[in-house]
Amino acid sequence: MGALADIRMGLDKLSLGLEKLRSPENKNILTVTVSPAFAATWLLPRFESFQARCPDIDLRLDTNLKPIDFTLHHVDIGVRYGSGRWPELESEKLMDEEVYPVCSPGLFSRLPPQFEPKDVTDFTLIHDLSMDGHIEFPTWERWLLKACGTKHDTSRNITINNSAAVLQAAANGRGIALARSVMAQDDVKSGRLIRLFPEISFKPKLGYYIVYKKENMKSEKLNAFKEWIINETECASSEF
Repeated sequence: MGALADIRMGLDKLSLGLEKLRSPENKNILTVTVSPAFAATWLLPRFESFQARCPDIDLRLDTNLKPIDFTLHHVDIGVRYGSGRWPELESEKLMDEEVYPVCSPGLFSRLPPQFEPKDVTDFTLIHDLSMDGHIEFPTWERWLLKACGTKHDTSRNITINNSAAVLQAAANGRGIALARSVMAQDDVKSGRLIRLFPEISFKPKLGYYIVYKKENMKSEKLNAFKEWIINETECASSEF
């Protein structure tokens, strides 16, 4: 009986040890949740910078359009777009953004000399529906009201529920997109997209936030990522 008890105790310890090895909390793995569009247009192009700064951290991305349960999915930290309030999560403002029309260089070359904001409705408008239904999410209707002071028909359009695909459609010359600056800044800087009416500033109330569970706020790997991404946003803002 004593030997059987020892074997059981040994198996229990082995099981516990294996469970600890599987647990992300006991490995140098950092699981980060972001939207697919933010991952494609902002985070992944800067991924090498994080690897160079934190070579010992294994970064794993969880890309979801909808918020996920941090505890259930073993998520350490995330970047979310919104008003800054999410149940059971701490949030820190990362960056604001502007919203402005963009088009491809080819379409830009065909615009009339006296092109005005109201004239965008003469072209196909590309709408971003990635957060359709959020009361503060910027729309073509709101941008035109800000730019022109009056309402305009925006029924001639393409609707897409992914911000990265919105920019791709614009770059392909499919129409004029209402772009979010955080997503579009690299494409505008490279000349892949042309910003229209830079004199018009339209800033939504929503922004990007770092989010994490309060009990994880002292995690070294979490804070390493947080410091890196804050530094990257500051560098991107100063360059653009």
